[in-house]
Amino acid sequence: MTELELHLLNDFQRDFPLVPAPFGVLAGRLGVSEAQVLETLALLQERGAISRVGAVFRPHSIGSSALAAMAVPAAELEKVAQLVNGYPEVNHNYEREHRFNLWFVIAAPDEARVREVLGEIGRRTGLPTLHLPMAEDYHIDLGFDLLHPHAARNTDRPGAAAGPRHRAAAPCLPPAYETALVGAIQQGLPLVPRPFAQIATDIGLPESDVIAGLAYLAEQGIIRRMGVVVRHHELGYRANAMVVWDISDEHVSALGRRIGRLDFVTLCYQRPRRLPAWRYNLFSMIHGQSREEVLRLVERLKSECGLDGIAHEVLFSRRRFKQCGARYVANDAAHPAAPSSAAAGV
Repeated sequence: MTELELHLLNDFQRDFPLVPAPFGVLAGRLGVSEAQVLETLALLQERGAISRVGAVFRPHSIGSSALAAMAVPAAELEKVAQLVNGYPEVNHNYEREHRFNLWFVIAAPDEARVREVLGEIGRRTGLPTLHLPMAEDYHIDLGFDLLHPHAARNTDRPGAAAGPRHRAAAPCLPPAYETALVGAIQQGLPLVPRPFAQIATDIGLPESDVIAGLAYLAEQGIIRRMGVVVRHHELGYRANAMVVWDISDEHVSALGRRIGRLDFVTLCYQRPRRLPAWRYNLFSMIHGQSREEVLRLVERLKSECGLDGIAHEVLFSRRRFKQCGARYVANDAAHPAAPSSAAAGV
């Protein structure tokens, strides 16, 4: 990895500049040309080191999403995984070491569509699905500090948790244009010198309104972070485990917040139990460079949070079948009718 690649991957996972020529700003900070930045990002994306340059949305701030799991016979796993992958609403799909061996995330414009997709998958496969919508999140931000792994978490660290946000009374854009803007960026920014101008042309807004709209979404916490979205496996984090816990309902929130503050925990959230099949209500994710490192971190988590003796399971990832940005907005919603001059702020 070149020094330029390392800095692009590590230094710009958040706080992406919302200006007409953002890649020029990155170039100025790194002492290279804008063309070098764009070419390098395109190569990193082609190699799979980054998923996209763009927004990571806070769950349930737009649309609806849910984690789902299936217990698939080993001989049918590949076939079922590809069926699941065929839904554009599915953005993550992994095999994990467990009886429930296929885990995927569905993101859709609303809860009805989430349930519709789950129902279709169940009918087409003949297998039941665990529907596990998020109840509360304590830390969700898959940023990785490639220079200082597991450094103390702070607001400058890639992946640092955002503080609480409060939505303003009046939206920055008319609802149809806010929806169109989300639809235009959900799979990433175009890697061109003026990406916001290209988006503006696509959805029929002035470039300044696109930039102001994105700033508004970030200010309100709808966009949790904006920048380079890396793929952890390709960057050396080759082991990851979802560690699930059976925590008493009266203690789960306090314990979730405590676990979410640990520097090596990349995700932590509460989801419902599905008895009798699934007893666990607290989910945490740990990434590491080896299986042994992850297991050591699980033991450290248990020790630091007083979880020795608490029922839990460690579900290591085996295969990644799909990983891409979530699609909260259907394609036909990304092209609203032309706004009036008042609505467009002209």
